[in-house]
Amino acid sequence: MHVDAMTAPQPLGRMGDIARRTQASGFSGLLFTETGRTAYLNAAVASQAAPGLELSTGVAVAFPRSPFVTAANAWELQEATNGRFRLGLGTQVRTHVVRRYGTTFDHPGPRLRDYALAVKACFSAFRTGQLDHHGEFYDLDFITPQWSPGPIDAPDPKVDVAAVNPWMLRMAGEVADGVHVHPLGEPGYLARHVLPNLAEGAAKSDRSPSDVAVIVPVMTIVGDTEDERRTERELARASISFYASTPNYSFILDEAGFEGTTARIREKQKRGDFKGMASEITDKHLAVFATESTWDGLEDALVDKYAGIATRIVLYNALADLDRLERYGAVAQRISSRCATR
Repeated sequence: MHVDAMTAPQPLGRMGDIARRTQASGFSGLLFTETGRTAYLNAAVASQAAPGLELSTGVAVAFPRSPFVTAANAWELQEATNGRFRLGLGTQVRTHVVRRYGTTFDHPGPRLRDYALAVKACFSAFRTGQLDHHGEFYDLDFITPQWSPGPIDAPDPKVDVAAVNPWMLRMAGEVADGVHVHPLGEPGYLARHVLPNLAEGAAKSDRSPSDVAVIVPVMTIVGDTEDERRTERELARASISFYASTPNYSFILDEAGFEGTTARIREKQKRGDFKGMASEITDKHLAVFATESTWDGLEDALVDKYAGIATRIVLYNALADLDRLERYGAVAQRISSRCATR
């Protein structure tokens, strides 16, 4: 089990220092979400600043970019990292894709499946000069040497997809190299939905479930004093309430014993009551959807919770306070070393 740090993309002038500090602290890799800044440019800067650090997008929004453009970005990053880049793709939600990006969102699950296969077809074309993908949504069959980056001395990038519901998880198991679990992905949800559906999908492609990486973001509440942990709890409450406001994710909370949480949060969200949204996340929610510990206990808490389930865990808030980064990194390094010997 590898341990990565998560970051939202930063101004490019800052990213080199962040990448170097992340690597020096002991993390296996750095995962870039995509918000107002692009994940790919940040990953490019990090690849040059911290050679050897594993980089991934987690996740980049797929549909606003053609599969060929995405494949070319991933190909260059794979070359720049000497084979240490993973391409993580997601659908986002309809409002963002249609009203912010101005592109199509119809049939997002099947479209993402075809998109991932189209990206892999482009990787093959970069090596062979032959592009031949004809799917339900994407037809790609033209490439010339001038418009191809050409072969690289590294394997094709791994292609991971974000998935929440059972159909998407089965699709990830069938066609992707890994799955990005949602930040609300507590161990019960992993056991009930993620692992069995990935296995079912993998079987369709005659693969072992172990061929599909399970990438799990982890919210932590860490401190050696009650005051430290109290501050961390409030930050976690706000993050969980944000994710819990999305109706498509409500079943995760319902099945964990928190029925009605999403509806109550959405009522307050409509009024702009963000403090009220966070107040709906109780300490019982935190106990399920976050990991609370002292610094000395964090390693055991994370290993006990995720070893044997997750291929990679991604510490959601390790970079929120750079003064704590080295402490998180030391824990990450011990976990990676410990799990490697199992």
